[in-house]
Amino acid sequence: MENIETLIDTHGFLKDYRQWSPEIALFFARQEHIELTQAHWQIIYFLRKYYEVHQSSPAIRLLVKSLKEQHGSDIGNSLYLQSLFPISPAVQAAKIAGLPKPKRCI
Repeated sequence: MENIETLIDTHGFLKDYRQWSPEIALFFARQEHIELTQAHWQIIYFLRKYYEVHQSSPAIRLLVKSLKEQHGSDIGNSLYLQSLFPISPAVQAAKIAGLPKPKRCI
C-alpha cells in the first residue's frame, strides 16, 4: 500500500474509491477505533455496491431504507448500524468503505 496520506482528502476520506482495499479499510477502522467484524464487512461491501450503482454515499435514512429492502429489518435499522459504527454510522461506514462523505451528514 502506498503512503495513505497521498490517497486521502483534507477530511480524511479516500480521494478515489477505486484505490480502496481491505487494508485501507482496516487503516480507517483503526482511526475510528472500530474492530471490524463480519457484520461490519457486510455493511462496507453493501455500501461499495450501492456506490457503484448510484455514485453517491447514502445518508443514514437512505442507508437504513436500502439495507432494510435488501437484508430485512434486523440489519436495516439505525440501532444496529449505531452498534457497529457508534459515532456516525453513515459517515464512519462510508469512510471505512473508501467512499466520499455522505451529503447531509455531520
